[in-house]
Amino acid sequence: MKYKKLGARGPVISTVGYGAWGISGRDWGKTDDDKSRKAIHAALDAGVTFIDTADVYGFGHSEDLIREVLGQRPDKDKIIIATKAGNNFYPYLGQQHKTTPANIDYSVKHLEFAAEQSLKRLNLEVLDILQLHSPDLEILEKDEPWLALERLKKAGKIKHAGWSVQSFKETEQAHILERHHELLDVIQVRYNLLERKAEEVLFPMAMKFGTGVIVRIPLLFGFLSGKFNSASTFGDNDHRRFNLSSEKLADYLSDLESYQPAFDRYPQYSTAQMSLRFCISHPACHTAIPGGKTAEQVQENVVASDLDFIPFENFAR
Repeated sequence: MKYKKLGARGPVISTVGYGAWGISGRDWGKTDDDKSRKAIHAALDAGVTFIDTADVYGFGHSEDLIREVLGQRPDKDKIIIATKAGNNFYPYLGQQHKTTPANIDYSVKHLEFAAEQSLKRLNLEVLDILQLHSPDLEILEKDEPWLALERLKKAGKIKHAGWSVQSFKETEQAHILERHHELLDVIQVRYNLLERKAEEVLFPMAMKFGTGVIVRIPLLFGFLSGKFNSASTFGDNDHRRFNLSSEKLADYLSDLESYQPAFDRYPQYSTAQMSLRFCISHPACHTAIPGGKTAEQVQENVVASDLDFIPFENFAR
């Protein structure tokens, strides 16, 4: 496992982290908490020192599982936890929903409340990183989200302030980083082999300001693991029913063909490993956070960290 400093002001973390949305028990179909705990343990055993989650994942369930695992680990103080806030799910507690309802709230009051609740669920005194959870541009143009992050930092509730950039808005929202780069230690960006818009404006800007970059959706919801085809379908409690619809799968499969020479060059590595290697090969990117419902998936993913002999240029379009 390789390690990098997460930007100019961030902590040193593993270049492959663990994304904890898929184990939340919501939005990804059926999950098994015992397997989820084993997956987190497998990641940490392999040298992963960075876990990304959000308060809304499973209405706090993802954070609960992380706390349970860390409570069993002698190395828990070495693990960096990033969480997110901005979707006020609290009115829905105790209700049944097939997928997570949206109830956005980036007010100072809610973000401070949300941070306190995450601290309790994670059993921490301070959050390593708190990220705004992919708000739209109208919200980002307001003062309240940024005032909340400033206040939480000043109060010692968070060490680092972050912003998860809304999917497919990487260029449209880039000016927000320029405006708030002194506050923002970290950004999280949707980026993978088939979705590379962030390379145009956002990544150069992050490098200019020394902003840490966390890559989310590096395996495109599992598509880049190579296990789906144009006939793959998902249940009505799985967000991939929409995000990997038959039409999108067909487009992604077509786009992937141009990268086959890169995969053929290193046949000893899986599609998932090569796709993760691509993400962390970009000079702006510090870590990628693939999910993993099982220990076996995690053990395959972490190999990508050590493939530093495969240059970014191998994945030229």
